[in-house]
Amino acid sequence: MTNIVVRASPKLHNDCHTLVQMQPYDLLCCVYLCLNQLGPAYLGMELGVGETVLMKAVAQATGRQLDKIKAEAQEKGDLGLVAESSRSNQRMMFQPASLTAGGVFRKLKEIATLVMGSRCKWASTLTAVDLVFVMDRSLAGKLRIGLAEQSVLSALSQAVCLTPPGQGFPPAVIDAGKGMSAESRRAWIEEKILSLILSHSFCPLSMPNFDVLIPVLLKEGIDQLPCHCKLTPGVPLRPMLAHPTKGVGEVMKKFDEAAFTCEYKYDGERAQIHILENGEVKIFSRNQEDNTSKYPDIISRIPKVKKDSVVSCVLDSEAVAWDREKKQIQPFQVLTTRKRKDVDASEIKVQVCVYAFDLLYLNGESLVRQPLCRRRALLKESFSEVEGEFVFARSIDSDNTDTIAEFLEQSVRDSCEGLMVKTLEKDATYEIAKRSHNWLKLKKDYLEGVGDTMDLCVIGAYLGKGKRTGTYGGFLLACYDEENEEFQSVCKIGTGFKDEDLEQHYKFLKEHILPKPRAYYRVDQSAEPDVWLDAVQVWEVKCADLSLSPVYKAAMGMVDPEKGISLRFPRFLRIRDDKKPEDATTGSQVHDVNCFVRRKHRQMFYKWQDPEMEPWNSFKPIQKQSSNEISCQAVIHCPSKNKVAHSNISLDRL
Repeated sequence: MTNIVVRASPKLHNDCHTLVQMQPYDLLCCVYLCLNQLGPAYLGMELGVGETVLMKAVAQATGRQLDKIKAEAQEKGDLGLVAESSRSNQRMMFQPASLTAGGVFRKLKEIATLVMGSRCKWASTLTAVDLVFVMDRSLAGKLRIGLAEQSVLSALSQAVCLTPPGQGFPPAVIDAGKGMSAESRRAWIEEKILSLILSHSFCPLSMPNFDVLIPVLLKEGIDQLPCHCKLTPGVPLRPMLAHPTKGVGEVMKKFDEAAFTCEYKYDGERAQIHILENGEVKIFSRNQEDNTSKYPDIISRIPKVKKDSVVSCVLDSEAVAWDREKKQIQPFQVLTTRKRKDVDASEIKVQVCVYAFDLLYLNGESLVRQPLCRRRALLKESFSEVEGEFVFARSIDSDNTDTIAEFLEQSVRDSCEGLMVKTLEKDATYEIAKRSHNWLKLKKDYLEGVGDTMDLCVIGAYLGKGKRTGTYGGFLLACYDEENEEFQSVCKIGTGFKDEDLEQHYKFLKEHILPKPRAYYRVDQSAEPDVWLDAVQVWEVKCADLSLSPVYKAAMGMVDPEKGISLRFPRFLRIRDDKKPEDATTGSQVHDVNCFVRRKHRQMFYKWQDPEMEPWNSFKPIQKQSSNEISCQAVIHCPSKNKVAHSNISLDRL
């Protein structure tokens, strides 16, 4: 769907308001259908029926031949449209019963609970009762209507504002804002919307758990959400994330006089560990996926590391691959070789060590509003360290630049990515589901190049030539635009791959070939790949620079109305199995990195790495690169050595 979020919002507001008035019992299922979800993420309810099975189901339901269904799907590139056209041309003896949102949603949930064989059989019977268009897209997990969760929350908030809860049916008050001036009405609704969104962010039962949120909204209203939706062990929070920073100097500038701590940034998998009152232990990923069966070794060691005073809690930690013989951290790639589900503890070959760095809940009390210094003290009081199994994240509390720089170097030597720098007392709460400026990540890479790596989605491939014949030689990558719910092209990539990487990518991606690009891919015709791919895998990528491009679409409109941002000299680092396509780096984040790089280029005019080298003559333009860049020869004089250095560099126009 193309850029319909803004246009869809008024309709969504009206639809939610109508449901609250006339059919409140259908509000929950309609919200989930809008978001293409069947329930909270941590329950893992997914459909995932393959297109081949769906084609057979459409053929069986409509009486058409399978080969014709396949041919039309190739032509249209959307099986949902094929199902719709097939159904419209089918003759029926009796008109089937009308579909209801509740009925469709219940059928979808029934399918999700079945094993795959039965699931496919169910898909066939459902299309026979005229569910083809909705079902084909929902079953394949590709239903997109341009609605982000924030849009749905906004519509819900406005609906319950206008029709207050607890009135019975039919409600006596349909529009509580009637009689207000337009300005007062808008301000009143915006305040309520903000209240709901903030409550949702600090309410783990609704992240998103609309099963809890919507009944409370309909019965009690927005103001009562904090009383009924509280942090509860067993229900994962969306993690707090950090902003990248380019160096120790920027850290000192941002935190000014605020006390802060520097922790090792471990290269592992985020593990949110929940200890329930009944003694049960659950482990969740950064995407709220239940990883409990993946880490039986972690679960078995919890009783011996937690102290007797701990009845229930929620820990934030990192699970890192650990070499017991050498007693050292192993690369993230080693961790990815572990089995993902239903792991037998006796068969584990890759050991892990848990590095705990935060405590979010303890014995019935939420700690997310407490400062980090308090949370960290309670963490160390409540757990004991066991070498190679459960350890507190290594940290120092210092505002000395040299000390922090040395600690950064040590973290790299200890096989970590760098440092996490966090405020301790001022503005030091745990900001759920937010990338906060109160947490900064400082990597060694930031001192050498662009800065943070990017997590980009593969949406296309180019056929290999020469040594790469028989595989894909290059790939088209895209960032994700949350507002418009689309993937925006950002670069082609062909470096950083080993031969075994290319073979692995080819085997995996050839199963996800598309006949044509999805409607939510933003790609210029000149960058079209040889093969279009479904957006199913995220790669971590490093680049040397960024630049404006008329070809690539990332962050288009943020810097230039007709140009996007592209990556220069991108290099493949690894597959991010822990991220969904929608968790890829966003267009706004690409824009932020671009701004950082531009600032860094400007600083080259005034500051040189060698303190003895200083600008002598003005920069001499030697070649125009583009409307935004210019290549210059920097003439630098070193008085103490009595010599002149010349360096060709590419700089932004000031």
